[in-house]
Amino acid sequence: MNICRFNKDRLGVVEGDKVYDVSAALRVLPASKWPPQPGDPIMLHFDTLKRAIAEARPSATAHALKDVKLYSLISAPSKIMAAPANYALHALEAKDPGISHGLHDKQLEGVARPVDKLGIFLKSNTSIVGPGEGVALKFPERRNDHEVELCCIIGKGGRDIPRAKAFEHIAGYCLGLDMTVRGAEDRSWRKSVDTYTVFGPWMTTADMVKDPSNVTIWLTVNGEHRQKSSTAALTVGIAELIEMCSSVYELFPGDVLMTGTPEGVGPVKPGDVMLAGCAELGEMRVDVRAYKPGA
Repeated sequence: MNICRFNKDRLGVVEGDKVYDVSAALRVLPASKWPPQPGDPIMLHFDTLKRAIAEARPSATAHALKDVKLYSLISAPSKIMAAPANYALHALEAKDPGISHGLHDKQLEGVARPVDKLGIFLKSNTSIVGPGEGVALKFPERRNDHEVELCCIIGKGGRDIPRAKAFEHIAGYCLGLDMTVRGAEDRSWRKSVDTYTVFGPWMTTADMVKDPSNVTIWLTVNGEHRQKSSTAALTVGIAELIEMCSSVYELFPGDVLMTGTPEGVGPVKPGDVMLAGCAELGEMRVDVRAYKPGA
């Protein structure tokens, strides 16, 4: 099942070129209480919600997919976890002075598995947008790069999850754009600008992705091919990443793991159009614009 959030506050099921409005299913979500339970509301109650979606689907109103605005289904994860330089060819291209700034190349020198040395970094929740919202470049005088990634959405939380059971904790997958301001500052700062984390086009439930460890993700800018690789090239695989993350952080439903970007990262500017895709997860168009204070 492909589950989306569209037109700001509507819940949908995507089938082909149609979005079926199953927002009636949201009635099963309980009212929030204080203190809030960590985790994204959709994923905290996902099993109950899926049953309600199935009940709502037969009478759901259909909309043309091309006519709706897509937002991120996940809006309030307890954390966004991201793996740095997790494709070998991307680690090599990171030696480019425009990317490394005399710092990151030294971090990666002689390192076969950068995640082992650098660990996992976190991104701010306020940076999350959906493809329909686009990316607003905050530092136009600096290089701002696209980084397409496979993202795993946690459905069942836990601590110290062994890699043999890691996939049991994944509810679904989506595409992600880890937009990045190049510079010498910490990764978490440069990658947490508002709108610099794009999740979409929807969440594809785990049962629909036969082998997430071998799917091809790609990205174009204005029709020019920039990035394309299989997740089979990940230096540290999905199961091991979940094992690593859960050894430090307790995972909660709705947490998102960004698994890393392949080679081919490059700059974008206002007016550019990014198209990211994966055969198993769909395609998302993301427009790039200049940041305007107050907008």
